Amino acid sequence: MVTVSWIIFADGRYMIEVDRVLRPGGYWVLSGPPINWKTNYKAWQRPKEELQEEQRKIEEIANLLCWEKKSEKGEIAVWQKKVNDESCRARRDDSRANFCKSSDADDVWYKKMEGCITPYPEVAGGELKAFPERLYAIPPRISSGSIPGVSAESYQEDSNKWKKHVNAYKKINRLLDSGRYRNIMDMNAGFGGFAAAIQSSKLWVMNVVPTLADKNTLGVIYERGLIGIYHDWCEAFSTYPRTYDLIHADGLFSLYKDKCNIEEILLEMDRILRPEGAIIIRDEVDEIIKVKKIVGGMRWDTKMVDHEDGPLVPEKILVAVKQYWVASGNSTSS
Repeated sequence: MVTVSWIIFADGRYMIEVDRVLRPGGYWVLSGPPINWKTNYKAWQRPKEELQEEQRKIEEIANLLCWEKKSEKGEIAVWQKKVNDESCRARRDDSRANFCKSSDADDVWYKKMEGCITPYPEVAGGELKAFPERLYAIPPRISSGSIPGVSAESYQEDSNKWKKHVNAYKKINRLLDSGRYRNIMDMNAGFGGFAAAIQSSKLWVMNVVPTLADKNTLGVIYERGLIGIYHDWCEAFSTYPRTYDLIHADGLFSLYKDKCNIEEILLEMDRILRPEGAIIIRDEVDEIIKVKKIVGGMRWDTKMVDHEDGPLVPEKILVAVKQYWVASGNSTSS
């Protein structure tokens, strides 16, 4: 569901972008102008004719996008996107319906919005189970073979692997189940296996799919009922300082080796982690040693732990806690 309090609709491009990110069967909620303009035009200090025309355009574009208006009450209106293209046959012959030609609707990193409608995917979803069952079910993108090289069996193996990893984490850090870590980030989320394994009403996980990842798995994360985003970790992450209570990074430093400075990634992690927050880094031993050497000067308390399958496995785990400290000021007396 996408909720909007105010949008400049221009040529409909913003609603077209909403349509792109809204899954089949999803809802769009518009609150505020121009909804209920007949009652509120004076309070909004805008001409009736202008508001009426604005709502007419919204209704027209929503119809072109094949959204069904479900409700309008007070200053709130709700539309639902149809579940598949078969419900939208009428628009196929509509000259106003300009469909995008791109073969990959998910390829949007550093791309400008286009004024074309994204066609329904061939697997417009398959049937999604109710949450939390959908968290553990095979996502439609996997069962349909939409992600090259990933089968239902390999996906299930990944899920089982993360259950095992998270069980090991809980033995290392016994506060994981306590509710202490409410805001959690996974910096290299893959299919969202870490978030699914750690799922609890006491926490939520921001799943980040790096733009350098070899597979685009963000759609799978959404189909599991999780939240996620693309990001390039050579850049700052768009959030406030001290946002997260726990940050998880699996294979991140191997992925970004020779792409940008490891120090810059660690400093960004330090910026978005709250004091006394925790970090779990899982990576090859060479990368872990590099990280451990750097964070020694960042006032992180660290501990390196062997892989849960034993010390002969080259993958290691670095657990860290960010110290709480304040800069000491120099006082002078006269």
